[in-house]
Amino acid sequence: MTMHEFMEKIEKRNPGEELFIQAVKEVVETVWDTYINNPRFVKNNVLERMIEPERIIIFSVPWVDDQGEVQLNRGIRVQQNSAIGPYKGGIRFQQSVNVSTLKFLAFEQTLKNSLTTLPMGGGKGGSDFNPTGKSDSEIMRFCQAFMQELFRHIGPQTDVPAGDMGVGAREVGYMFGMYKKLANNFTGVITGKGLNWGGSRFRPEATGFGTVYFAQEQLKTKGTNFAGKRVAVSGFGQVSWGATIKATDLGAKVVTLSGPDGYIYDEKGVSGDKIKYMVDMKLSNRNVVKDYADKFGVPFFPGKRPWDVKVDIALPCATQNELDEKDAKTLISNGVICVTEGANMPCTPEAMHLFKGAKILYAPGKASNAGGVSTSCLEMAQNATHCSWTGEEVDAKLQNIMKSIHEQCVIHGIEADGFIDYVKGSNIAGFMKVANAMCDQGVV
Repeated sequence: MTMHEFMEKIEKRNPGEELFIQAVKEVVETVWDTYINNPRFVKNNVLERMIEPERIIIFSVPWVDDQGEVQLNRGIRVQQNSAIGPYKGGIRFQQSVNVSTLKFLAFEQTLKNSLTTLPMGGGKGGSDFNPTGKSDSEIMRFCQAFMQELFRHIGPQTDVPAGDMGVGAREVGYMFGMYKKLANNFTGVITGKGLNWGGSRFRPEATGFGTVYFAQEQLKTKGTNFAGKRVAVSGFGQVSWGATIKATDLGAKVVTLSGPDGYIYDEKGVSGDKIKYMVDMKLSNRNVVKDYADKFGVPFFPGKRPWDVKVDIALPCATQNELDEKDAKTLISNGVICVTEGANMPCTPEAMHLFKGAKILYAPGKASNAGGVSTSCLEMAQNATHCSWTGEEVDAKLQNIMKSIHEQCVIHGIEADGFIDYVKGSNIAGFMKVANAMCDQGVV
């Protein structure tokens, strides 16, 4: 079978699932030679089996709003692959959530978790529930209703969800409380918990911290670092504020933030109380970034993305396909030297190919976005041993994990001219571990 024939088969089986097919195609194109040259992998058909989710659970979530009206949403959990550990991946509450989106995220999560070298399989879940504008009581009732069904399908050795877009510490708390009541036990079944009841230090900031730590390793390959660099960050949630904090700590100046309403440009840099205000914006449930512009008197560009700004480093931390071919051309012409993804697949395939063609330091999210899930696994370890690590211990472990991921990418992605293809490196490294585990365990 040729790669083209293989992809035709996958597309026929998953009609209309564009995001999922996009994610699969990127991986297949880079691991195909590795796959077909390994008879053990081909005999066990591991690539096709890895792409197909082991289980998809879909359920209704009826709940009552503050007016006493019964509302209905859909809950989904994609349990993608458990070859190297229990399913692990976030829960997303967003209107656009559907099976295709979660399949793409769960597939990416499988390879991302493999890269961490920690014992985690891949999964993803969520609901088309939109928390924006909902009261705290409504969010609590929805989270409790959501967990009343999900609790049957998760557990510390089965599936360990976490937060994601629309799901922060508050939502995790409400879901965990209901799980604890229904299961009648207190276990580390969900990560992102509060510090005073089993959470890990730095978990809210971990994905952003990890993205910057990975970018720092990329910059080292060119003999440079964050000091004195201008940085564009998209989004204003947990990943964005974590990336902003750590980039600023390392001597950079973050000059942009963005939301669904547009982006702000802060020439003086987003730091200090401005970062705290980012956190307050997110917690207020107002999904707009213009508030920042009004508060600090900086320019706001409605309906636009922050990639027109001249910067040295771009950290797309918002959502999938937010940085397209036109944006990539603008960044390259403006002299960007490093693009490191803090979200899942935020760059389109066209943008990715342009960055690689221009020999820009470019890292895909499955490698550079792995800090959050890595710290979640550290939280699981603390829960299992009934201990708590200091912030310094967690941060040191996170830095070591991100360095290890970078090293794997270099081993599998370095080319004859010395250019590091981080896409190829991350995909092959992640694939190999899962594929070998699947072969070891037989056809099950």
